[in-house]
Amino acid sequence: MRGWPAAVAVWLNEGGPWGGRGSGDGSGSGDGSGGGSGSGGPRNPWNQPPDGGKPRGPRGPTALDELLKRGRAGFGGGRMPTINTGPIWKYVAVALVALWLAFSSVHRINPQERGVVTVFGKYSRTLEPGVSLTFPAPIERVQTIDVQNIRLINIPDGAGEKLVLTRDENIIDLDYSIRWSIKSPELYLFQLADPDATIKAVAESAMRAAIANISLNDAIGSGRTGIEAEVTQRMQTLLDKYRSGVKIQGVAVKNAGPPEAVNDAFKEVSAAQQAAQTSVNQANAQAQQVIARAQGEAAAFDRVYAQYKLAPEVTRRRMYYETMEDVLSKVDKTIVETPGVTPYLPLAGAKKVPAPVVQAGPAQ
Repeated sequence: MRGWPAAVAVWLNEGGPWGGRGSGDGSGSGDGSGGGSGSGGPRNPWNQPPDGGKPRGPRGPTALDELLKRGRAGFGGGRMPTINTGPIWKYVAVALVALWLAFSSVHRINPQERGVVTVFGKYSRTLEPGVSLTFPAPIERVQTIDVQNIRLINIPDGAGEKLVLTRDENIIDLDYSIRWSIKSPELYLFQLADPDATIKAVAESAMRAAIANISLNDAIGSGRTGIEAEVTQRMQTLLDKYRSGVKIQGVAVKNAGPPEAVNDAFKEVSAAQQAAQTSVNQANAQAQQVIARAQGEAAAFDRVYAQYKLAPEVTRRRMYYETMEDVLSKVDKTIVETPGVTPYLPLAGAKKVPAPVVQAGPAQ
């Protein structure tokens, strides 16, 4: 940048494009090849001085000269100003290092989380909730794991069927879900390559084993609760053997029924079974009533027999009178053959005969 004002001045030609002011010694010989002592005037390509060779007077500074001088003075005589950037870069470097240490060495673990620390990729320790310090990355890295979040896996994943064979060789279509959480973060991260796929495979295996031990009616009826408990226990046992660090919170069977292809026939069979069960329940209820009545009569007879042993004649007459009262209360006519007894009309049992309805004849 130092010589740019002079270059601009030359290009703009203070004395013309083929020369400049000032003295210049030049000698030439021959025709058209020369130049003699320069008088300070510019020359053109035709070796003729400007203005027909007439001498010109001295020229004063032009406006462009003044502008260039001011520019050179403003830029320190044509030199660009220098800036001392050494301390600024030091401050920037210190700030970057401080940020790097703050973000990679200070870790805040939430109450529901645990921090798994690795040193060059190898497990080192587990951080509890709170603020912890570690070596900066890449020496030590911390991965936070939520140990209280309940994850959910649905089987089957989508609108497909999940067919399982029962003990009585029937096929059942199941739709169930698995709820699980993480109980050991370090085992969860380093023992299972794909936790979701592993848990799903274990759930399917445990469900097949549980359904194979029960019948179809139990699977779609009252045995659903037992299936859920058994599958939960089987899954936890297998996952503990794998050292997976996973805890099974529960299994929920959302739908259990026959496949879609035989659904209508199964409904007919189910309706017939329900009707048969209804008849059995009614018969059992009637039997319970008869048994209860018989037991009551037997207990009453035992009490009468106890009184009969104390006073046989009195008990016999009482039983006779009670029997006659029960029999005669159901008839409206009584015949007494004992002499000296005046019969009376049982007014209480007399039947009322409605009066005949008289129809009026035609008017005369």
